[in-house]
Amino acid sequence: MTAVREAEPLSGLPLALLTLALPLATFMQVLDTTIANVAVPTVAGNLGASASQGTWVITSYSVANAVILPVSGWLSKRFGEVRLFLISTALFSLMSFFCGVASDLTSLIVFRVLQGTAGGPMMPLAQSLLLNAYPRKRRNMAIALWSMTVSVAPVFGPMLGGYISDNHHWGWIFLINIPIGILVLVLVWRLLGQRETPVARVPFNVVGFSLLAIGVGSFQMMLDLGKELDWFNSSAIVALAVAAMVGICLLVVWELNSPSPLVDFRLFSSRNFSIGVLCISLGMMIYLGTVVLLPLLLQTRFGYTATLAGIVSSPIGIFPIFLAPLIGRYAHKVDLRLFISFSFLIFAFCMYLRAGFSPGIDLRFVIVPQILQGIALALFFTPLTALSFAGLHSSQMANAAGLFNCIRTLFGAIGASVATTLWERREAWHHVRLSGYITPYNPMASDFLEQLRHIGLSPEQSAALLAREITNQGFILAAAEIYQLCALAFLFMIGLVWLAERGRTGARAQTSPATGE
Repeated sequence: MTAVREAEPLSGLPLALLTLALPLATFMQVLDTTIANVAVPTVAGNLGASASQGTWVITSYSVANAVILPVSGWLSKRFGEVRLFLISTALFSLMSFFCGVASDLTSLIVFRVLQGTAGGPMMPLAQSLLLNAYPRKRRNMAIALWSMTVSVAPVFGPMLGGYISDNHHWGWIFLINIPIGILVLVLVWRLLGQRETPVARVPFNVVGFSLLAIGVGSFQMMLDLGKELDWFNSSAIVALAVAAMVGICLLVVWELNSPSPLVDFRLFSSRNFSIGVLCISLGMMIYLGTVVLLPLLLQTRFGYTATLAGIVSSPIGIFPIFLAPLIGRYAHKVDLRLFISFSFLIFAFCMYLRAGFSPGIDLRFVIVPQILQGIALALFFTPLTALSFAGLHSSQMANAAGLFNCIRTLFGAIGASVATTLWERREAWHHVRLSGYITPYNPMASDFLEQLRHIGLSPEQSAALLAREITNQGFILAAAEIYQLCALAFLFMIGLVWLAERGRTGARAQTSPATGE
């Protein structure tokens, strides 16, 4: 059997323009998964819907996106990677327009489903096309520049969404995608239009796709609705959990025994891919959980506006912008596991700093850990993605990128759901514990109430003020516990990454691991 030949890499200005276009498409797609989060109350209010109904603006997109992501490999074989990327970007931009001008919640949800479906292949294909456009010895640089957008977009999403919601019509959270999409389409068509990948009439695995839709769709809906329905106290959540578990288990069995798998689970036979997916998934689960938690904490307990919370979170994007090219240039000279271990160590230190939250913190306490965490992000995405894809042939990139990003996305959603739920549950526990100290026999409590009486507050006003203070303290203590747990998890992951082989992305022979040729 003849090995699949790789296209000649680009160079000079075409490579520079492609390096701008493909990460920009990724930035747009990742941004759209987070930008709507803070705008849900505004969108729901303007369309005459409740806040709980408004959450379907997020859920509908994420379910469609999660289901289509693993199918990117099959779609790219059937239609070609370049053609599929252009179609996905065009449809994503078009659906963004329809979302922005939607007049009611039903039509907005329908267009969000279509937008999520169209956008699913964009991220893995941007990653695959960028890798294959670079010489093998410089692919770490490609991964660095692509990963930078993935790490920065979740920070700018809530900030931009909050600013638009506060100052403009909510439709602009979708309409801003259109000029970006047009620019990406023009550049990619001009640069890659004549570099289409081989196309084959691969049969569509209907059973595999059905199991994928049931398993991944049910799992994503369980995560999105769990908090609202009180998790496993709800029969609907239990049913979704059972459907997800059965669907995913049957999917794995079916795909491993299928001659034309829709999701290539055989990629996990690569030790580096398995360890890389596990580390990126756990890392994203913790990272995105804390990304969601920090603005909530700042806005609800410290009185920050949505815009200000986004601004003080944004320094996390400073170092990835400057460090990504350097890491990409020199990563092949250093054991990638050292970079990743150092990243996890910085993450753990930042979480340790966050565990010191108290009512009297100033802006420096918020901003300094964000800056340090930016260093960790730069050392996290690029080396870990390079380590995961080391040794994979170009013909496996689309499949691997789809599976890699699907699992990473699902674990990120797990992190957001678990962090917010755990935060509220631990606050309730701390609220009960702290309330137990408010007795006539506690001199500190008595003195505090006496001070409130002296400034003219009635007993009812004093009790309300004290209850609010206990709630604030409870949420702050709960957040500190979560950050402590996250610090320990990152320390554990340092040992996990050393189970992988040393990444040698530039030294591997250009043969397919699947064929050995």
